[in-house]
Amino acid sequence: MTDGEQDAKDRLLEQDRTDSRGPLSTDTGVRVEDTDNSLSVGERGPTILEDFHAREKITHFDHERIPERVVHARGAGAYGHFTPYEDLSDLTAAHFLSGPDVTTPVFVRFSTVAGSRGSADTVRDVRGFAVKFYTEQGNYDLVGNNMPVFFIQDGIKFPDFVHAVKPEPHNEIPQAQSAHDTLWDFVGLQPETTHMIMWLMSDRAIPRSYRTMQGFGVHTFRFVNAQGRGTLVKFHWKPLLGTHSLVWDEAQRIQGKDPDFNRRDLWESIERGQYPEWELGVQLVPEENEHDFDFDLLDATKIIPEEQVPVRPVGRLVLDRNPDNFFAETEQVAFHTANVVPGIDFTNDPLLQARNFSYLDTQLLRLGGSNFQQIPVNRPVSQVSNNQRDGFAQHRVHRGQTSYFPNSLGGGCPALADEGVYRHYTEKVEGAKIRKRAESFKDHYSQARLFLNSLADWEREHLVAAFRFELGKCEELAVRQRAVANLAHVDHGLAVEVAEGLGVEPPEDAGGARHTDASPALSQANTAFGELTGRQVAVLVDHGVDGADVEALRESLVAEGAVVEVLAPLDGSVRTREGGVLPVDRSHTTVSSVLYDAVAVPGGGDAAASLARDGQARHFVLEAYKHAKAIAAVGAGTALLAGPGLPESLGQPSRDTESAHGVVRAPAADEGLVREFARLIGAHRDWTRSTEAVSA
Repeated sequence: MTDGEQDAKDRLLEQDRTDSRGPLSTDTGVRVEDTDNSLSVGERGPTILEDFHAREKITHFDHERIPERVVHARGAGAYGHFTPYEDLSDLTAAHFLSGPDVTTPVFVRFSTVAGSRGSADTVRDVRGFAVKFYTEQGNYDLVGNNMPVFFIQDGIKFPDFVHAVKPEPHNEIPQAQSAHDTLWDFVGLQPETTHMIMWLMSDRAIPRSYRTMQGFGVHTFRFVNAQGRGTLVKFHWKPLLGTHSLVWDEAQRIQGKDPDFNRRDLWESIERGQYPEWELGVQLVPEENEHDFDFDLLDATKIIPEEQVPVRPVGRLVLDRNPDNFFAETEQVAFHTANVVPGIDFTNDPLLQARNFSYLDTQLLRLGGSNFQQIPVNRPVSQVSNNQRDGFAQHRVHRGQTSYFPNSLGGGCPALADEGVYRHYTEKVEGAKIRKRAESFKDHYSQARLFLNSLADWEREHLVAAFRFELGKCEELAVRQRAVANLAHVDHGLAVEVAEGLGVEPPEDAGGARHTDASPALSQANTAFGELTGRQVAVLVDHGVDGADVEALRESLVAEGAVVEVLAPLDGSVRTREGGVLPVDRSHTTVSSVLYDAVAVPGGGDAAASLARDGQARHFVLEAYKHAKAIAAVGAGTALLAGPGLPESLGQPSRDTESAHGVVRAPAADEGLVREFARLIGAHRDWTRSTEAVSA
């Protein structure tokens, strides 16, 4: 997109932006002098029906709510832009992929799947990752998730899956959780869910941030070039900060401390100018090689391992502007898998085919009719000319006598296009009308085993703990037993470990997938890039703190992009050991270590002694240690590392810079300590104490 086209999109959106400046008025522009008192007969008499302002105000309020999305109701979004690295015209006719000189504006919405709009951000769930490209050829929606596979193979099962994972209908419990009988009853009876369940029970289901979350198109799509040649393609979004997650205990605590944790992180990072970035990558399979795999490319419960088909980086996504109004933009944005542009087409994936019907159907109800594309956030930058008229919320004022094709009275307009048009991929299709799934869709366990084999030891520990937690919430013993028996087809040892924590009989070895294949790309252990950008670091202080230590820590960490907050028992400020005054960002009693990525305790004997007597400060550090986070202690600050739950050696003063198990100690906040602390933060967690972090 050219600069002029970008400006046109901005102007289009600006036409519908309003603010509160100017006199108060009605919706018809009549100025209002009083909006606190209804029109009445005398001061204590009845309200008069002719008070059009009161009626309009109340009527609008009564109709402010629209139906929330059935799934993906809880979300957050932002604007940005996408720029390709190279010209991909040999693969696709999509203009937004035609070279680095084309920048396309986008709107991205992240979401959870199961919960309502009022649920928390950090529940165990799949996350939506939907991107709307405002291209010069029309809007293109890449509607994906943060996991590359899905629960079912055919869209006809989607209502069943969603009904099973939603709160149980008799009591509307539990909210935004998969840990209940109906979901696991469905899972135990539907083996095709097995691969996705492995992902859902992994740390991928509790991302640290939308900024550190991968995205996937899930399905196999098709690139089509100008000559009509097709290439099968899978889409990947890889965050430049690495892919990182929370631990389960931490995720649950955040639900109470800050249920808006992920959406707040996205908003604040953009406001700080630390714009989230992802790299778009594609896996490309020539049409003639479609059947070269031991799985079916049309099966949405399967991935193409990156070791078989590498991900080719093709462009960069940057989010650099927050919405002006959540409802008008983030809530009203409408995505649709069938919103494609020339050069991108579908495959016969039966789940994708159903989504191509379902998304449009959903928007018609949720946004009040067929004109939802006229809402500013959905409006394309390309020209819209057609004979579609009227309906709810029609904003266009159509001119002319005709609204049909062909016509002569309107000069034949709008006329059929002869260039830049969308042409469906030419594919020969034949066969009898049947209800039957292909034999190539029937292996439900090999890739689940591949995922398990690819996990680091600490990831596998978390996986087992997640299965035990989720199935432990099921009241029906038969549901637990059946789910564990299904796991035996993936790995008997895994099934036995889960069974031991649930009080059910360990299943017999079902044989199943015994291969040792692994894909290192599937492990988050391989995605720590040492980035500090946006990392939240808490510095615990009190009166008598060594101000030089605080400044040394803050200056170095902020220079690398970290966000440093000084916390004390009380808001305001504290006196430093040097006699100065140090402003406090927050009281540590109003926050929690689960909201931070790392904790530092500077030196200063008086401050350290005071904090060591403060139960909440001690718990702050203990909890950070429990969750495997980086900790730094300087001089007397090591006193806060002494006590129950922490190794005795940590509370001992250090004569030199010492680092072990994600904790660094030193007599002063010198360059060595700060450098090591930054390294530990960039590693995300120290999983050498992962067992303690989960069970302490």
